[in-house]
Amino acid sequence: MNWLANLAQKRTSWGLLALIAFTFEVTALFFQYQMGLEPCIMCIYQRTAMLGLLIAGIIGTINPHNMVFRVSAIVIWGVSCIWGLLLAREHIDMQTTTDPFAFTCAFEPNFPLPLHEWIPHFFAATGDCGNIDWQFLGLSMPAWMEVIFAAFSVVFIGVALSRLLVKKSL
Repeated sequence: MNWLANLAQKRTSWGLLALIAFTFEVTALFFQYQMGLEPCIMCIYQRTAMLGLLIAGIIGTINPHNMVFRVSAIVIWGVSCIWGLLLAREHIDMQTTTDPFAFTCAFEPNFPLPLHEWIPHFFAATGDCGNIDWQFLGLSMPAWMEVIFAAFSVVFIGVALSRLLVKKSL
């Protein structure tokens, strides 16, 4: 348990989080631009949650021994992975519902800033949330994202709880 608690103070742990999130971001862009899979609004939101994990990893890598950097990174990590998990779950519901009026998919992201206009190659939604254009081992893209965000969430909960129980602080 002490080993798990100490992960939040190691630069390599945060660097690994950033590297994994960066790899998923590059993979999303590969799917979009090389495979021609157009991202829907839910895909863009999940991509943004993954960007939050990347930012958390970068912040944590800067100075994991500084409490402000460490706690900021842990909070961003927790919010991003849980938000991504909820988004992926909602996206799966959109794809599997039989009621066409149960969910609606917006055409533009609802960000506080017009990121879809500033950086359209990354944040513009051009696909339909209900389409299942890709599957691997029987799981659709949002189902895989649910698995990925669940894994991030389990690790986050383990690290956060161990820090609170062993170290008595984040």
